[in-house]
Amino acid sequence: MSVRWSPPSAEAELGLGFYATATPGTGGRLKVEPEDFRVDEISLYPFPESEGPYTILRVSARNWEQHELARRLSERIGLPRGRMAWAGTKDRRAITEQLLSYLGPPVDLGAEPLPGVQIREVYRAREGLVLGHHFGNAFDLRVREVTLAPEMLAERAGATLAALKELGRFPNLFGPQRFGEVRPVTHVVGRWLLRGDSRAAVEAYLTQLTEAESDEGRRAREAYAAHHDALRALREFPPAYRFERTLLDHLARGQEPARAFRSLPRELRLLFVHAYQSLLFNRYLGARRAEGLSFTNPEEGDYLLRTARDGTIPGTDAIPVRRDNLPEARTMVDRGRAVLAGPLVGRSTPEPLGRPGEILQKLLAEESVERAAFRLPAHPDIASEGTWRPLTVAVPPMGLRVDPPSPEEALSSYRLTFALPKGTYATVLLREFLKHDARPDETAGPEPSGVPSKQA
Repeated sequence: MSVRWSPPSAEAELGLGFYATATPGTGGRLKVEPEDFRVDEISLYPFPESEGPYTILRVSARNWEQHELARRLSERIGLPRGRMAWAGTKDRRAITEQLLSYLGPPVDLGAEPLPGVQIREVYRAREGLVLGHHFGNAFDLRVREVTLAPEMLAERAGATLAALKELGRFPNLFGPQRFGEVRPVTHVVGRWLLRGDSRAAVEAYLTQLTEAESDEGRRAREAYAAHHDALRALREFPPAYRFERTLLDHLARGQEPARAFRSLPRELRLLFVHAYQSLLFNRYLGARRAEGLSFTNPEEGDYLLRTARDGTIPGTDAIPVRRDNLPEARTMVDRGRAVLAGPLVGRSTPEPLGRPGEILQKLLAEESVERAAFRLPAHPDIASEGTWRPLTVAVPPMGLRVDPPSPEEALSSYRLTFALPKGTYATVLLREFLKHDARPDETAGPEPSGVPSKQA
C-alpha cells in the first residue's frame, strides 16, 4: 500500500500542495535561531577596476530583511532610495553573505556599520549588480525540535535523501518565503491588483491577519478594518509598520486607493505582482501533477528552456513544443540539453496549446485573471511581460548531505548542506525532509511523484 503525504493547509494555499517523495518526514523546526539558516551567495563577481564607477560590497548580515538592509546601508552612505543593488534576495531570519553594489566611490562604513552587519570586502568595479547576477547559493541548515528517536530520525532522513537522488530532479516550486516570510499576504495583494481592484489590494495589505502578527499589529489591523479612519489608524499602527503608515498617510489626505498605493516603493509593488505570478506557477505545477502530466517528458503544448553544458539556464527564450518537433524536443531533454518550463504568466505569455495549455487556461479562469491583465493600466510601472521558469531542478548530485548532530548539539536536531542554482528555494528541498504536520492518506492509492526517476 502506497502512502500519500499531504502538506498542511497553509502550504497548500500557496500552491505547495504536494511532495515529490512519498517517504515519511522527520518533522522539526527551521530557523529557530538565525544561525540555523546560513546562506552564502555563489557570486559572479563584477570585474574589479581601480577607477571603476561602481562600489561592490561583500556583506554578512544576521536577521536582516533584504530591502531594509539595503535601505539602511544606503542611508549610511548617503545614497538616494533605490540606488543599492543586489543579485539575489536572501532570507530574513538567517545568516547571509552576499554582494551589494552602488554607483559611486567607496565610503568608509567601518567593519560593522549596523547591528549584525559586517563588511567583508570592498572594491571598485566597472559594472554594478543586477538581479540574477550570481550563480546560486550554498546552504547550511539546521533542523531543531525533532521528536523522533535518533535511530528513526536517521532512517527517515536517509530514506528521503535516497528517494531524492533516485528521482534526480525535484519540482522547482516557489518556497513559502516568496509570499512573505513573516506575513504571507503579498500574493493576495497581487491578485487584487491583477483583478483591477486597487481598493481591495490596499484593504488586504492593511487588514489581512496572519498567525505571525504581533499583538500590537493585530490590534491595529482589526481596528482599521472596523473603522476605516486612516487618520486614526496612523495613531494606532506601530512606527515600525513603515509601509502601512505610508499608505495610511496618503489615504488620510483623501487620495484614492490606486494613487495611495503608488506611494509605496516600486520594488515593493513589483513584489506583489511577482508573488502572484509565483502562486500561479506553483498551482500550475500542482495541476499538471493532478492531471498526470510529466514534469520532465515534453508533450505538444509544452515549452523548453535550453541548458548549458554546466547545467545552467543561459536565457529565458522558451522553445514551443509542437507535433512536428516533439521527437527532437524529447531528445534534447533526454540528452540534458533542455528542461521543461512553465510560465510566470504575463501579458506576453503565448496562447496556450495542448493539454498544458488547457491546464493554464483553466487555472486563469479559476483565478478570474487574463494574461492581458498584467498590463496593469492603473499601475503601468509594474506591468509584467511574463517569462519562463524550469519546472524542475536537479537534485545536488554530490553536495546534498544529511549530518547527525555533533556531540555538543541536541540529539533532536540534524543538519543539511547543499548548493542550489539561483532562483531555487532551499525550503522547497527541505520540506521533502520535514513534511511538517503532514498526515498520511492511506486511501490515496499509488503515489505519482510528478518527477519520474532517472531510469524512467
